[in-house]
Amino acid sequence: MKAILTLDNLASSLVTTIWTPVFVAIFLAIIAYAFWPRNKAAFDEAAQLPLREE
Repeated sequence: MKAILTLDNLASSLVTTIWTPVFVAIFLAIIAYAFWPRNKAAFDEAAQLPLREE
């Protein structure tokens, strides 16, 4: 039986082959940015903002 190429099959294939790796790469870049040692001071300062009394 021959597979019928429909818009649903094409969209599913496109999401699987292109967008999934793109979003995984974006997610990994965000995680790397959050744990990069150079950003620690900025994140520590931002964590203290709700506790400041000005």
